[in-house]
Amino acid sequence: MNPMKFFTVVLSAVLLCAVVPGQAQEPLVPYIEVTGTSEVTLVPDEIHFIIEIKEYWEEEFEKRAKPEDYQTKVALEDIENGLRTVLHGLGITDKDIRTQEVGDYWRERGRDFLVAKQFDITLHDFNKIDEIIGAVDTRGINSMRIGELKHKDMEQYHKQGKIDALLAARAKAEYLATALGMKLGDAIRIVEPQDASMVPRVANYGKLMATSSDASALDAFRTIKLNYSMNVWFELK
Repeated sequence: MNPMKFFTVVLSAVLLCAVVPGQAQEPLVPYIEVTGTSEVTLVPDEIHFIIEIKEYWEEEFEKRAKPEDYQTKVALEDIENGLRTVLHGLGITDKDIRTQEVGDYWRERGRDFLVAKQFDITLHDFNKIDEIIGAVDTRGINSMRIGELKHKDMEQYHKQGKIDALLAARAKAEYLATALGMKLGDAIRIVEPQDASMVPRVANYGKLMATSSDASALDAFRTIKLNYSMNVWFELK
């Protein structure tokens, strides 16, 4: 044999042996593969309510006023002071109000910039949102929405959600095995496709008018949803 050809064959065999062990191996026994899922819904104990304020023209709220006639701009500082006064009156302190973003707003050609500012308000009761919506002067409010939702026991919910997903996988595998006239053995492979996904429902009101119907619409956005998935292989006997 040509020495070079022999070297090539041996090298190829070595590479093949190095690759195969790293690949996923099918078990040598009969098995069933199932996916178990679970969902946890909880009420958050920390709510971040985002309010964006923006300068505006007093003439915007006058009947028959045209944009070219706008002259009296309400300063951002005045709008912020009014907002903070309302929040303080509702028992919300400055330590619960964080400035999140400051910037110039888009302007019409040939006109002044309208400056905007955003606040992240930490709350512990959804009823406070209803109170805020009912009390603020909406003329200086550009948008209000629910931001991040948190819970102090989130890690415990993560653990329980994953356990429930595993138990759901086993229950599914058991009735499928029974349908085949077989018995379920031990779990031989467990894969978590992805970590729990936390999906807070977000309410974005844009330029809302604070009415009771707007407040009641929040009811659909007051929970945290956690979804879990587990992929498991069980031996069949």
